Amino acid sequence: MAATFRVLIVIVVLLPVTIVLMPVQYLAVLFFPSVSRKIPVFWHKLTLFLVGTKVFVRGKIPSDKPLLIVANHLSWSDILVLGSSMELCFIAKDEVKSWPGISTLARLQRTVFVNRGRRSDSANQVNSIATRLKEGDVMVLFAEGTTSSGHRVMQFKSALFGAAQYALKESHLEAVSVQPVAIAYTHLFGMPLGRFHQTQAAWPGDIPLGPHLINFLRKGAYDVEVVFGEPLVITGETSRREIAQNTEAQVKKMFQKAMRGDYLKDSEVNSLKN
Repeated sequence: MAATFRVLIVIVVLLPVTIVLMPVQYLAVLFFPSVSRKIPVFWHKLTLFLVGTKVFVRGKIPSDKPLLIVANHLSWSDILVLGSSMELCFIAKDEVKSWPGISTLARLQRTVFVNRGRRSDSANQVNSIATRLKEGDVMVLFAEGTTSSGHRVMQFKSALFGAAQYALKESHLEAVSVQPVAIAYTHLFGMPLGRFHQTQAAWPGDIPLGPHLINFLRKGAYDVEVVFGEPLVITGETSRREIAQNTEAQVKKMFQKAMRGDYLKDSEVNSLKN
């Protein structure tokens, strides 16, 4: 009963708000860029509040620009989780453009779509991302290239890290900041998510989106750790493979700490000290 009520609340409240905000966001994208970055943050926060998901941000949210955020990827809900944390835009796989409803929301958040299977498009894709970095947009790259089972961080792909280097070349800046971020779904209804139950939150590619989305709404009450690590710097001499390996190592370490509950323990110790 509670799960059904949660789904109804999301529909009854979120749908009208979304319908009202969509034309506002469309105009903001065209005429008020700074406002267009704030509206999605509000929408993501509202969605997570209605669903019952709590996001715990660890570390320092960066302010340096140009900024490329590099994160692990567990589920479509990572968009909501990261989008509620700060003003940013996403780099998404090309097939998202064919998802009804979601594609419209993605475009309104000024998502850059990439087709990693067509090498002939890579130059244009890198150029698009670089342009957005130069314009001051914080871009999010899910460097694994796909979602996972939630048990581990997979190998990062280095190709799209070239966008940061291209931004350097075109804008005559000395460096671009790369921010490693780990996302970990740690609890459901206050209980730790063990290895078996990780698939409740994670969305491996072989599971249809619709049923997983409904199941996520019915469960809803997840605790999610978003951990900001130490920013790295890309210069003209930085190797894409090197930066991919360094960010991957840092994200893996933060993900493992989050799954062990280390950040939660640290916050409890700090609250006792205060």
